[in-house]
Amino acid sequence: MEETKRQKQVAKLVQAELNEIFQRSGVNIFHGGMLSIAKVVMTPDLLEARVYLSLFQIPEPQKALHEIKEHAWEYRRSLGERVRNQLRRVPHLEFFLDDTLDYVFRMEEIFKQINNEKKDNDQAAE
Repeated sequence: MEETKRQKQVAKLVQAELNEIFQRSGVNIFHGGMLSIAKVVMTPDLLEARVYLSLFQIPEPQKALHEIKEHAWEYRRSLGERVRNQLRRVPHLEFFLDDTLDYVFRMEEIFKQINNEKKDNDQAAE
């Protein structure tokens, strides 16, 4: 199902405000790595925001995600203070790991392996 214009607008607003909240509270530097919000997807009723987090060089991503989820109510409260004049209801925040970077790195490794095998086969044929 396609996102509506309003869903996209609210998602963009939530993402920008959460980024600011994370920067001000120091959450973007997390366990020696970096945390950023990859994207936010709003439900059609705008009552839930699915926040996809990108974790870079964090040794235990599941543990980090668990810590973020434990403090979700604090982030929601801060978000409510910032968007109270723009939204009627503050969306419930659900956090998920964004594995896009892992997927990209995996695909790059596969392509390198294919290229190396192709070079080896070309050299063997000569």
